[in-house]
Amino acid sequence: MIDQKILTLLNAPTRQERIANLKEVLKTAEFPPMVDQYINNHIHTTYSFSPYSPTAAVYAARAEGLCTAGIVDHDSIAGAHEFLEAAALVGIPATVGMECRASMDGTILEGRRTNNPDQVGVSYMTIQGVPHDKIDYLNQWFAPYRAARDVRNRKMIDKINALLPGISLDYDRDVLPLSQHADGGGVTERHLMYALALAMVKQNGKGQSMVDYLQSIGLSLNDKQKAQMLDTEYPFYEYDLLGLLKSAFVPKVYIDATDECPNIRDVVKLAKEVGAVPCYAYLGDVGDSVTGDKKAQKFEDDYLDDVFTCLKDIGMPAVTYMPTRNTQQQLERLRKLCDDNGIFQVSGEDINTPRQSFVIRAMENPMFANLIDATWRLIDYETGKRPMDLY
Repeated sequence: MIDQKILTLLNAPTRQERIANLKEVLKTAEFPPMVDQYINNHIHTTYSFSPYSPTAAVYAARAEGLCTAGIVDHDSIAGAHEFLEAAALVGIPATVGMECRASMDGTILEGRRTNNPDQVGVSYMTIQGVPHDKIDYLNQWFAPYRAARDVRNRKMIDKINALLPGISLDYDRDVLPLSQHADGGGVTERHLMYALALAMVKQNGKGQSMVDYLQSIGLSLNDKQKAQMLDTEYPFYEYDLLGLLKSAFVPKVYIDATDECPNIRDVVKLAKEVGAVPCYAYLGDVGDSVTGDKKAQKFEDDYLDDVFTCLKDIGMPAVTYMPTRNTQQQLERLRKLCDDNGIFQVSGEDINTPRQSFVIRAMENPMFANLIDATWRLIDYETGKRPMDLY
């Protein structure tokens, strides 16, 4: 975690202020050597949900010794220009992309759970390696889907207010200011839960009183979550509460996403049109969630062969995955299926809480050397040094 004073400067209200502050910070900054194995292509910023603006995310990645960094926000790529500008100042190569949800209607995965904890028939995917002159076009393409999500978000806020006496959230007053909505950013369930976390702390305080309150509304806390709620000195207490609410409370208020999820075939077509790389985001059955925001749950492992059949059918050339999340057996099976089907592999660990390190220690394992090579291929492609040739 970077120094809080620096984080405040790099999270200033506007892009211009953030970049100007970065230039000042860099005058005295001392960074560790870059480590060749430390890459991360899946860093969330305030343009979806994160403690870090694009500028702060770049600085934090470099401060931890990463040799490359990649931005991936939900429903938005509006932070990419800032991310690239900050990366150039810091002297770290960068890759840009985004994440979205897509309807699997019309495929063999229609009506089945894949990688989405909240909804069957809707899958998460990423669009990686976006050519820099296509960033604005891609973000505009998703504008109607962000607007549709706003409609559903407002309905979920109504459900929260109806369920919790004393809580009265307003979407415009309490949620949107936590986002970069006005600048083309996405608003997710995490924004809703963060607004709720802030309201809960204001209403109930921290520590044992928060534990008692959460239990009174029917939420079960494991030992780790209880310890976090008792740690009243942690400066990002509300982020810990958000993580708990994301896994335990969202199911109580979740409304299925429909109009905000383009069909998977349309997203693949879009990615090809802009010259980017569409990737299925493998999750795999979850045991103990690394980030604490997912409960133990079964996902696509029971029919992973069907997933790859679907990917071949719709023309999706790549899979992205997070080695830290999965067992050795899961990873070996996934990687073999990628190799057998000629599927390109991309990796990164989603960063969206202050407790997470930007470093993926798994990348120290030589078996993941191909993921490091893939990152440099994406960077070279985005900067025009070599083609991808995946289709």
